[in-house]
Amino acid sequence: MASLTPLAFAALGLLAEAPMHPYEMFQTMLQRREDQNVKVRPGTLYHQIGRLVDLGYAEALGTAREGNRPERTTYAITDQGRAALQDGLRRMIAEPADEYPEFQLAVSHVDNLNAADAVTALRARADALGVEREVYDEAATGLQAKRLADRYWLDVSYVRAMLAAQIEWLTATADRIERGDVPWDGPAVPPNSADPHHDKERSR
Repeated sequence: MASLTPLAFAALGLLAEAPMHPYEMFQTMLQRREDQNVKVRPGTLYHQIGRLVDLGYAEALGTAREGNRPERTTYAITDQGRAALQDGLRRMIAEPADEYPEFQLAVSHVDNLNAADAVTALRARADALGVEREVYDEAATGLQAKRLADRYWLDVSYVRAMLAAQIEWLTATADRIERGDVPWDGPAVPPNSADPHHDKERSR
């Protein structure tokens, strides 16, 4: 099976629901907040759909014009495309992928901060993720109001659950550090807050 970009894979998933033209696909992605899963722009989306056609995973059904709008070509998934989509889904869901998130790297070296700075940074991240979770809560409420079937926005509920778990861990870890439950050997004073008299003594 040919390797597909995340955007091409997302486009293939939409075509599996129903034939669509690229602009309709773009609007549907925004409505479902799939732009949080893949970087999507109209020009790039058109290019990826063209690649799906070249691979035999999609086919053009026809071109139509509505009013003064530009002509739009509607595409449909092929049997070969549906097989590629299903194979890819089985693999991506069942097999954990190697990912290298920046936050995990930072946590592995957080002892280079003093305890107070570590607590402040952890709480700041928890607050930021709390705001992000509110956005997803609003999105979920909107999707429910539109009576969109749950299977189309399982990713939204997944992200909400992951955000809740992260916030819980961040808050609990900050609390543990603050209470002294986590032994901390990091620098007692941040380098930019060093005693100026000490710097003078070193410069002599």
